[in-house]
Order: sequence, then structure tokens, then C-alpha cells
Amino acid sequence: MNALVRPFAALRPRAETAAAVIAPPYDVLDTEEARALAAGRAQSFLHVSRPEIDLPPGTDPHSDAVYARGAANLAALVESRVLEREARACYYVYRMTMGAHAQTGIALTASVQAYDENRVRKHELTRPDKENDRVRNIEALGAETGPVLCAFKSNPTIDGLLARGTESQPLLETEGPNAVVHTLWRIGDSAAVERISNALNALDALYIADG
Repeated sequence: MNALVRPFAALRPRAETAAAVIAPPYDVLDTEEARALAAGRAQSFLHVSRPEIDLPPGTDPHSDAVYARGAANLAALVESRVLEREARACYYVYRMTMGAHAQTGIALTASVQAYDENRVRKHELTRPDKENDRVRNIEALGAETGPVLCAFKSNPTIDGLLARGTESQPLLETEGPNAVVHTLWRIGDSAAVERISNALNALDALYIADG
């Protein structure tokens, strides 16, 4: 059986830049909302995910100039070390906390072949215009900037591994929109990475919830 998931070397904000970078997903804002939210925030990721905000009003969000501007903005964040690349493939435990409610998951890469084999299972059809936009965005940036939210069946082994991953000092923690606190732990130890890979790859399937 082919691997369902793998760790990855993330391009991520540093602890001291996370508050400046954090932004809502690209598709929950229209252009003017994104422009207003990014005003005065030169390091906001909206300059990458909604780069038409840096071009004249009325610019077609799907024009070549917009994708090129997004790539240039991403390169600038990397060059200035607002974002940095991990030296090795890792998993990341990611927790969102709003008031008394917290949700914890894991950031990983999933197999396209597993998707074709129905081990990554979709819940709805997607629109061609959205698909084309994401393909052009990925090709222009050389990066995947829109995570896909997946779920898997309750698994005590994975729960325990994720809980263990949160026992160390977080890699970063910052508050985003709507008073949601975002906390990230890195799991880079080779033995821990192997344990998580084995547990996740033993799952029957991942289920796409959104993205």
C-alpha cells in the first residue's frame, strides 16, 4: 500500500513575525475586504493570497499580473526572512483556541495517488474556475498556500502522539482574527516522525472536510 501522508519541509513564519503574517483564508474575503484588512500590514499573507490588493482597483484577480505579483510578494517575504524554510521534513501539531474551545490537528502532506485510489475521500464536486485558479496560483508561487482541511476516524494512538507533541515549547503562538489563538508545535525528531507516519499511514482514509 502506498503512503497516505508524509512530513514536509514547511515555509513558515518565524515566531517573531507570525503576528504580522497571519491572515484569513483567501476565499473568505472579497478583494476590498482583503485590501482593508491588509492596509498598513506590509507582511500580511494577504499580499500573497490576494495579491490584486497591490494592483490598481478593478484589476482582474485572475490576470497574469496578479499571479506574478503574488510570486514576487512571496519571494520578498522569504528574502527578508519574514518566512523561513525548515531544514528537514517535519510534522506540525496545530491548535486553534477560541475562548474555552480548542481544536488540535496535524499539518502534513497527503498523497495525490491516495486521492486517486479513494483513500483521500472528497465530499463534494469542485468548480473548474476554482480549480484553475489554484493551479495557476501554485504554478506561479512554486508553493501550496491553501491548506485542505481533512478529518479521520477517532484514533487513540494518533491522539496520544499529538498530545505528546504538545508537551514541548510551541514553535510559535499568535492571535489572529476573531480572537482565535493559533499555536504550532514542530515534530522533527526522526523517531517521532516515523511513529506518526506509521500511525497515519495505517488509516483506511482521510476525509476532505473543506479546502
